Amino acid sequence: MTSEDLKQSLKLFIVLSRAHKAITETTNHFFQANGLNPTEFAVLELLYHKGRQPLQQIGNKILLASGSITYVIDKLEKRGYLLRVSCPSDRRVTYAEITAKGETFMGELFPEHERHLHKLMSALSEEEKDEAIALLKKLGLSIKDLSY
Repeated sequence: MTSEDLKQSLKLFIVLSRAHKAITETTNHFFQANGLNPTEFAVLELLYHKGRQPLQQIGNKILLASGSITYVIDKLEKRGYLLRVSCPSDRRVTYAEITAKGETFMGELFPEHERHLHKLMSALSEEEKDEAIALLKKLGLSIKDLSY
């Protein structure tokens, strides 16, 4: 490994970090303009697309600590976007389920979110997007195999 190899890896990290930051900041602004924070959107999006989910599993599915989920669920429940449903066969399990109000809200918001993301990614051609997806997947999967 040469000095140039090290510099190139550092440059890739910086470029990836800056691109991620720009996309995240713009997307978070979109969520805030629609009355949500990114975690609230992630929970609603999960329930909107996947249906009823056990509260205990939501954190893992949206990559959030389980302690924060209760707070987010409480906020969304107060706004009428979801409700808690007890599991009839196991009292230890409680589900989060999107309400009709939440369905309507996400039915309007999600297509707008998709168009917003498409606009953010419009600097790349379809072929470049496919290539970026493949390369970033390869990078992410390879990192799991490294040990420090």
